[in-house]
Parts: sequence; structure tokens; C-alpha cells
Amino acid sequence: MHATIDSVRDAAAPVRRRRWRPVDIIVAAVLGIALGVVYWLWDTPGAAWFGAADAVTPGLGGVANGGWLIAGVVGALVIRKPGAALFVELLAAVVEMAIGNQWGITTVYSGLAQGAMIELVFALFLYRRFNLGVAMLAGAAGGFGEWALELAVFGNAQKSIAFNTIYLVSSAVSGAILAGVVGWLLVKALAATGVLDRFAAGRREKARV
Repeated sequence: MHATIDSVRDAAAPVRRRRWRPVDIIVAAVLGIALGVVYWLWDTPGAAWFGAADAVTPGLGGVANGGWLIAGVVGALVIRKPGAALFVELLAAVVEMAIGNQWGITTVYSGLAQGAMIELVFALFLYRRFNLGVAMLAGAAGGFGEWALELAVFGNAQKSIAFNTIYLVSSAVSGAILAGVVGWLLVKALAATGVLDRFAAGRREKARV
């Protein structure tokens, strides 16, 4: 009888680990709002960088896109639950739009597309791997999400194959570095302060120390 109860508990453990706690919701919301402000601050220099790079070679402007992808990666690395990447990325986009930027409601479309692709990468690893490599892959996937959205909705399908190839590669590389690497380092820095002690990311960092 005890063996049966233990087996049921063991089977239910993964479900409990993936269930959102109140603290998960609160921290995800705080991350989304804070990084939404960061996105808003990035809008002007990011747009300028985009334009300058695009002037060098059409499509190269994608090198700036990673700056708008970090929220989804950070959300997933901290919360480590299904839906975290999409929730934090989308909330950050809503906050960025609400403060005021030049893209309006399309900012939310981007947040949805980017967050969904970042989420997909962590889902493919069954929400069990949160290392630098996975973070970089997720950031690159977010760049692909933005590229696909602009291809399908914002007229990039009318542009040349060369433009879209360069834009895809530059967006993916930017996502891998500015969202993946920087996001992973940011989470490590936060964990080192102790603010993430109630999360696996914080406990593992403390264990290494």
C-alpha cells in the first residue's frame, strides 16, 4: 500500500513542479514590467542601430532585434515553468507599447510571435534544460519569430531573397547574443544577489558558490 502511494506521489511530482505558484506569477509580472521599461528605453537606440546597419546592407538591421527578445529568455530561465517565456515576453511588449513607442499595437504582435518561439525551444527540452546553449537557441528562435511575423504580415515577403536571408541570419544571431547570452548572464547576476533563492535558478547558483 505504501509503495503504491509513493508511486502516485512520484508520478505527480513533475506536474507539481510545473504548476505555477503565487510567487511565480508575481515574479513573472515584475520581470515583464521591468523588462518592458527596458524595451522602451531600447526603442530609440535600437531603432537607430537598426537603421544604421540596414544602411550598410539591407536586412542587416536584424542585429538590433535581440534587444527586444531578452524578456522571454529571462522569464523562462527564472520561472522554469510552461508559459513563462511567452507570458513575460508578451507582458514586456504590452508595457513597452503602453508607455509609448512608434510601433503601437504591432509591438504586441511581435511580443506574441517572439515569445511563442522562445517558449517552443524550452518546451522541446521539456522544461528541463536551462543552460547557456539552450538560452542562446531560444534567443535565436525569438529572432526567427520576429522574422516570420514581418515576412507574413509586414510586407517583407515582397522584398528580395537576399534581404530576407540576411535579415533572418542577423536576427537569429542577435537573439542568440543579446537575448541568449546577455539574458543568461543577467539571471546569473540576479541569482548571485540572493533575490532568486526561491527559484531553482537561484538555488543552483548558490550551490555552485
